[in-house]
Order: sequence, then C-alpha cells, then structure tokens
Amino acid sequence: MEDPIPLLIPRYMPTRMLEDKPRVWLVSAVESMEMNISVSGAGNCNLLQKTKDSIDELSFWTWSDLLVALKHYQDSPRTATSSGILEKCLDSLVGRLAMASEVTPCASTSSPDSSGLRISFNTRSTQSSKNGLFRATWWFEDLSALNPNLIEMLVKSMVSRGYNHVIVSGFLFYYQKSKFYTASSDEKREVLEIVIDMLYTLDPSSISCKSLFGVLRPVLRSNISKSCRNKLESMIGSQLDQATIDNLLIPSYGRSYLYDVNLVLRFLKAFLRDGGSELSLIQMKKVASLIDLYITEVAPDRCLKSSKFSALVMVLPDSSRDSWDELYHAMDIYLE
Repeated sequence: MEDPIPLLIPRYMPTRMLEDKPRVWLVSAVESMEMNISVSGAGNCNLLQKTKDSIDELSFWTWSDLLVALKHYQDSPRTATSSGILEKCLDSLVGRLAMASEVTPCASTSSPDSSGLRISFNTRSTQSSKNGLFRATWWFEDLSALNPNLIEMLVKSMVSRGYNHVIVSGFLFYYQKSKFYTASSDEKREVLEIVIDMLYTLDPSSISCKSLFGVLRPVLRSNISKSCRNKLESMIGSQLDQATIDNLLIPSYGRSYLYDVNLVLRFLKAFLRDGGSELSLIQMKKVASLIDLYITEVAPDRCLKSSKFSALVMVLPDSSRDSWDELYHAMDIYLE
C-alpha cells in the first residue's frame, strides 16, 4: 500500500514550507487533526506515531534543520513538548556542540575575561589562537535567535553533559547583549532573569567579574525578581577581590545620596559570607584596599549618613588592613 503520510498532508500547507521543514510541520498538522489513531484503510498504521518515528532520524538532520525546528516550536512549546520534538532537537544540537568542542577545543578556558572567554589578542597573537576562539563560539549568533525559555533548556542540557562552563557563560553574556537591541522592557526583564539564573548554576570560576557588573547595570534599571537580584549580588560579592573602583561607583538611582552604598555593603556581606573560612589573607587585603578607595570616593557626599559611612569602615576585620592611612584620609574628608 502507498505510504499514507504524503497523502494526508493538509492541502492548505504551502509547498515551500514543506520543503524547508517537512517533519516539523507534519507533526503539527497531524496533532492538530488529532490523527493519533489508525487511519481508515491503512491497517494498523498510526499516522502520529509514524511521523514521530521519522523524528528519530534527527541524527541525519543538518544544523540548519535543527535550528528551523527549534525556531518553529519556540512559539508553541506545548505542542513541541507533547510530541517530544523539542527535547530531541535540543539533545541532538547540544550533542553536536559537545563533539565539536572535543575536536577543536578553545584556546584557553581558565580565568575568564570580560567576554566570558579568556583569549586575549595582542601583537604576538597567532592566527591559530583567533581560529580557536572562532571554533569555540561560532554557534553564538545562531542560537541567540532562540527565546529565553529555550535558552534555559539549552543551557541545562549543556551543563548536564559537562560542557565547558567558560564557553556557556560567554554565550549567556553574548545572548543578553544581542537580545537587548530590539527587546521591550518586559522582554529585557525575562532575558535578564534567565541569564542570571543560568549563570548561577555554573562554576563561579568560569564567570568574569567584569561581565557580571555589565549585567548589573541593566538590572538596576529593570524590575527583575528579588531572587534574581540576590543571585547576581551573591555572584559579584564572591568575586569582589577582582573588582575595580570603577565597578563599585554605581549611581544611586532615585535616592538623595550620590552612590549606591547599600549595594556595595551587600556585596561585602556576600564576600564574607560565601568565602567564609576559605578566604585568603591576600583576598581580604585586596578587598580592604578597594573599599578604602571607595570610602574616599563617597566621603565628600553630604547626603551620606554617618551610619552608612561607619558600616563601610567597620564591615571588614582589622586584620585585612596593613595600613589605615587611606581610611584616616577618608574620615577627614567626611568630617569636613
């Protein structure tokens, strides 16, 4: 008997559409027509099951085919989830990325810089290093077209497969920046929350402090959830010894005082809390030196309350300072 699948494709479905994504559209059509039972005259053929069986051939799909399927289903996740196509497409896509990373590893994957990838190019940089960066990140642009929900599923799948966290964090920062060009305020909030939630699941050493401050700027202007704010502040606080004075000079939006001292105090508390007994003396001294510079910068602010100034001075233990000269200088400025 003739195969029933081509016979039962809806007549209203454009030919061009079928050529580009036949299996994806066919599953949608079959499910919308509830053709999940044996077709009359076709024996025991279950059209929906037969169509789903063809999806099992995902290993033969091209990268472009997988992207087409994901983009098609990202606006109708309910149908995709019920048919299992979404999970299979993501699994196949992540599998290919994992294999590609094993064949052409990134030039360096430790101590990430501002982009989330530690590959610095200077006059002595080689062409092979540049090619290594491209091989590690070539897929960033392709996958940045996916919506936040799919990005969450994608990252979770990559993490579960043990994919390089440095590359994953680099993609998340890239995704946030690329989405912000055309996104509405609500879309920006959704993107920020997904990016922060996913970054929080990664190894902290794979995330650059500078990039986290880059995410913080739009967060301060958006109405994201309190839990996401707490996660971001915790991640920044845990790396406070890598911050610079420019990072900390954050304007106090909508308040009378110049800089957001409360935010910096929360960073400090997170640094002490999350580091605990594992904090080295070198880390403590670096943060103390940074905070002394910060206190000097905020001291001239006439609106800064004495309780906040005192909290900045006393939050770190005395053992973290070799010298109190900078702090005494800040106190003189504040009292004047």
